[in-house]
Amino acid sequence: MQLQFLGANRQVTGSCHHLRVGGRSFLIDCGLYQERPYVERNWAPFPVQPKRVDTMLLTHAHLDHCGLIPKLVAEGFRGEILATPATIDLARIVWEDSARIQVEDAAYKARRHKREGRRGPHPETPLYTPEDVQKVQRLMRNVAYDREVDLGEGVRVTYRDAGHILGSAMLEIHAEEGGERRTVVFSGDVGPTDRILMRDPHRFQNADYVVMESTYGDRDQATGTDLLGDLASVVNDTVERGGNLVIPTFAIDRAQELLYLFSELTNEGRIPRITIFLDSPMAISVTTIYKRFKHLLDEDTLAMFEAGRHPFQFPGLHFVRSPDESRSINSIRGSCVILAGSGMCTGGRVKHHLRQNIGRPESTVLFTGYQADHTLGRCIARGDPEVRIHGRTHTVRARVQEIQGLSAHAGRSGLVGWLEGFESPPRRLFLTHGEEMPAESLASHVRDRLGWDVEIPEYTSTVDL
Repeated sequence: MQLQFLGANRQVTGSCHHLRVGGRSFLIDCGLYQERPYVERNWAPFPVQPKRVDTMLLTHAHLDHCGLIPKLVAEGFRGEILATPATIDLARIVWEDSARIQVEDAAYKARRHKREGRRGPHPETPLYTPEDVQKVQRLMRNVAYDREVDLGEGVRVTYRDAGHILGSAMLEIHAEEGGERRTVVFSGDVGPTDRILMRDPHRFQNADYVVMESTYGDRDQATGTDLLGDLASVVNDTVERGGNLVIPTFAIDRAQELLYLFSELTNEGRIPRITIFLDSPMAISVTTIYKRFKHLLDEDTLAMFEAGRHPFQFPGLHFVRSPDESRSINSIRGSCVILAGSGMCTGGRVKHHLRQNIGRPESTVLFTGYQADHTLGRCIARGDPEVRIHGRTHTVRARVQEIQGLSAHAGRSGLVGWLEGFESPPRRLFLTHGEEMPAESLASHVRDRLGWDVEIPEYTSTVDL
């Protein structure tokens, strides 16, 4: 019985774990790498042969957890992919959007490189296509929360609510081999408690091994912040200066949280009646799924639906689907708010809006979520005076701001609090999905506070369970 770490090791994106039990092979997630130093792994052969993987267990639909599954299928994986119903619907949208962007970016880079007389570091072909995504759909299998699923040959899994995004799950795997029994818990991404839209994450009592994320392992999320007040202040300041407010927006969960907040601000009259564009076909489709699975949302949001107050609709909101509509936003005179993906500015329509606004002192770029190292979002957020967008260097003159308190990840106290739910220490805690310094900081803190055996695995390392 072995566990191999194949992604998000001492960095954040590309989550993937390989569990081997009694000759059977399981992958837990298979995510896309988004940090520039690691993107070559997206193009490299998988460390494990796809044809030899029996089952995929998917925790949730974020690209850094599911984004390479179509490539895995294209290269020979034919097993079942287990996920919650909401995750299946969301993942389909994520894959279709990613495949479209892959195809468009490959064509754009081919034209640009030909014009510039050079070749890029990666092939000018898509990682996968919409046709590959169709193959994935046939392998999906619904799994309900809190119902144990027999995977055969002594392996069982139960999906628990992670409180991270709609449908997100923690995995509780019971495995038996050679008379030995082990329980392994994979946290997926752990949501904070008492946040907008989502329920609190499930807490476990016992496990032999725990694999936990460490994104914010070195710091706590802001508490007691006035999210509505902070957002209103940014909007009003930008409108007063006559600029646009550009918010790089994750299509899943962050877009819906922002719509919720803008709905409250608009209904309370705390911001002027300006046009707010959700310029993301993917986020628009995701919002429809949030409505469909509203029974998975927290009690406060459910109460709003039941009272007839729709949290994702309000005057001034415009959904932007076509590229022509998106381009037309730049011709609007006066101020507007633009919510566009991707959330870390690694692709999508937000790069076009940044190109139009990054050099305007009257405009604002507002970050509301984590920006991984080596991404365009991180470069802008940390105050780089110049950034490269679509192959050209732009001077940053726009005001750059950040709002705390909207992250879908628990901070250090939340992660440690989640660990304190275990009645006894596991044999070992493995920290993944975190940059090296936050992971090391959290490991030291858990050792000192809880006395646990903590390891931060290296990429492709294997441990015997």
